[in-house]
Amino acid sequence: MSWEADDVTLVALDWLKPHEEIKTRNRDKLLDMTKRWGGFTKPLLVDSETGAILDGHHRHSVAISLELKRVPVILINYLRDEEITVDVWPGCGLDSISKEDVIAMSLSGNLYSAKTSKHTIANHMPPIHILLEELEKNE
Repeated sequence: MSWEADDVTLVALDWLKPHEEIKTRNRDKLLDMTKRWGGFTKPLLVDSETGAILDGHHRHSVAISLELKRVPVILINYLRDEEITVDVWPGCGLDSISKEDVIAMSLSGNLYSAKTSKHTIANHMPPIHILLEELEKNE
């Protein structure tokens, strides 16, 4: 299975739940690029059941900074999708992490440190270009 641009859905920004902190400098660079491009060029990967962000924390932070209403995502059933695995980044302070840990953290309102979870995704994200004007709408 591979994802296509047709698999991208726009969801309400306030439904999404991060599980990990971001690096502000990386977000600021991405914010500048997003403004220059005039839109998002890569969707976030999100659990369809909980709204937990699996990939795209910096893009989520950019959307908050721009006060967007919606963001482009690919929704998956994270706990059941065997093509996506999770491990820890070296030096993050944890020996291991599970998909259940990621979901629990996203629902707790707390955050792991940046670069704690490392998701391996069998499918690559499709290139997209969704204009900021579209993401500012409530629809």
